Amino acid sequence: MKSLRELFDELPPELQKQAREFVESLVAKKHKKQRGTLRQDWAGALKDYRAKFTALDLQAKASEWRGD
Repeated sequence: MKSLRELFDELPPELQKQAREFVESLVAKKHKKQRGTLRQDWAGALKDYRAKFTALDLQAKASEWRGD
């Protein structure tokens, strides 16, 4: 089985350009999806701590962890 590079090299220049543009669009789409996706599978995971900590407590702790 030929590698992707070998197959690419068999294409004429105009088709190589199209193939490159297609692959670049896939890479851009992947990066956009990674940036644009906000995972919230953690939502509600800290509900048991609601009575123990206020939002200000958590904000102070986060600042401490970041070294602010």
